[in-house]
Amino acid sequence: MDEDAITIRLTRDQAFVLSDWLYQVMFRSDDLEGIVHDRAVWSPIYAISGTLDKTLSEIFMPDYGPRLEAAKERLRSDLYGGAGELTAQGQDTTDAPQAHQIERGTAGNHGEGDQG
Repeated sequence: MDEDAITIRLTRDQAFVLSDWLYQVMFRSDDLEGIVHDRAVWSPIYAISGTLDKTLSEIFMPDYGPRLEAAKERLRSDLYGGAGELTAQGQDTTDAPQAHQIERGTAGNHGEGDQG
């Protein structure tokens, strides 16, 4: 088994937003199995979630909601140049950044994203 560690670098906003999303999927919706069908993937998901929980003081602050929304807005602005609302779920992503196009299958990826 290869035990070389991999380091993933995130901004604090990215880590905070990802932590919240993971919490919602793993604990609030209880739908991790519905989203991630291969249980082998759960191991790294739990490792990332645990690391974020230990690192982020924001998750324990009383103004969690406003802080989370501000972080999301900054990330949207970084990705879309302030037009984050234009690419809300279910809307066209033709002007989305390259990473988002890859995820959606519009920039030549694994062929899994062109659903819908």
